[in-house]
Amino acid sequence: MRRTKIVDLLSGSQIGQDVVVKGWVRTRRNSKQVYFVALNDGSSIKNIQIVVDADKFDDDTLRRITTGACLSVVGLLVESQGGGQSVEVQAKEIEILGDSDNTYPLQKKGHSWEFLRDVAHLRPRTNTFGAVFRIRHQMAYAIHTFFHQKGFFYFHTPLITASDCEGAGQMFQVTTKNLYNLEKDDNGQIKYDDDFFGKQASLTVSGQLEGELGATGLGAIYTFGPTFRAENSNTPRHLAEFWMIEPEVCFYDKQDLMDLEEEFIKFCVQWALDNCKDDLEFLNNMIDKGLIERLQSVVGTEFMRLPYTEGIKILEEAIKGGHKFEFPVYWGCDLASEHERYLVEHHFKKPVILTDYPKEIKAFYMKMNEDNKTVQGTDVLFPQIGEIIGGSVREENYDKLMARITELNIPMKDMWWYLDTRKYGSCPHAGFGLGFERLLLFVTGMQNIRDVIPFPRTPGHADF
Repeated sequence: MRRTKIVDLLSGSQIGQDVVVKGWVRTRRNSKQVYFVALNDGSSIKNIQIVVDADKFDDDTLRRITTGACLSVVGLLVESQGGGQSVEVQAKEIEILGDSDNTYPLQKKGHSWEFLRDVAHLRPRTNTFGAVFRIRHQMAYAIHTFFHQKGFFYFHTPLITASDCEGAGQMFQVTTKNLYNLEKDDNGQIKYDDDFFGKQASLTVSGQLEGELGATGLGAIYTFGPTFRAENSNTPRHLAEFWMIEPEVCFYDKQDLMDLEEEFIKFCVQWALDNCKDDLEFLNNMIDKGLIERLQSVVGTEFMRLPYTEGIKILEEAIKGGHKFEFPVYWGCDLASEHERYLVEHHFKKPVILTDYPKEIKAFYMKMNEDNKTVQGTDVLFPQIGEIIGGSVREENYDKLMARITELNIPMKDMWWYLDTRKYGSCPHAGFGLGFERLLLFVTGMQNIRDVIPFPRTPGHADF
């Protein structure tokens, strides 16, 4: 007989038939000579109950049915006589595929998030993380589906790069050099001419610049892959390794870009509502009571589109009215999460696309407005998250881009290829970046970004 997944058994279509089910024991309880075993195989948030008549099995088998053990069960699928489940399996044969001794750390009790991060190799077996990682899969599938349906091409950009997209440093270096014997030049600088790539190389912080190259040949592309930032930050919103989605589209203006951002995020949230019902209901009950309502509100509302200057005025008025912020508010400041969330959660009570930021706080590649003070940035701000998307129209004019690079003293010796796109058939284009884990924080209601990625990489933590 072939194994049937628990998610399929729960549909009840095989009632009255013998089935094979395999999975891990979540709980076991005894009632006289009957054992009730909750079995889960990861295909659903829901367990299936295995009813074991103790008289039909030897003591050794019964003793080994412990929390965490892996079982293969042959039995009859019947309608359940008890509450809490619609069907159950009356066991006829049980094979212990993997024993679990009494040191198994995931016993039936509450565990702190910190403890579960310490056993990240086991936490996918918990209800919460099973739900989170199934939703993570669905969100990845939704992203590919959205862009495929829109005619975008999936474009693979390098993980190893010699450029710093944001100009912010804080990159992980990639080298084959002997770190105990680094040769330096007369100025005390490390020599890289004998390194693997013949120059200094790092793990990428973004695939955007290479994505722009792809867009100028394919028209519309998106990247979806891991990115890295060596930022010594231990906040609930930062990781050293995270995944980014970065579309780039030729012939888009700012309005087109904002439309794409709103359509994309709504598509992903609606996909979760349509395809992750059981997992979302579990998280709504156990983690965040307002989760599903919040997701539905995002899909059902038109995002507010607000110039940065107007946003600053609203925040200044809030301060005059007695609202207190930890960080100062003034024209030219880089808005903190508390400012972004005030606009979204308190003032407008809906997502906001903030536009036209001061050029001093944005990247060199953003297109300048005619006022020569602001750039055509388009950041999407969400409740509980703050910024979830950062985008802009890109500067397509070679002279203007070079002037901005010179103004910021950005070393561009290794980026001649990027500048070439402004010399050979330059075109208007725009794009954005979405941190995948930020999206997952919103969709799952989890509070710490380390809990929406299987194996978080943060300062001092790379154990698994």
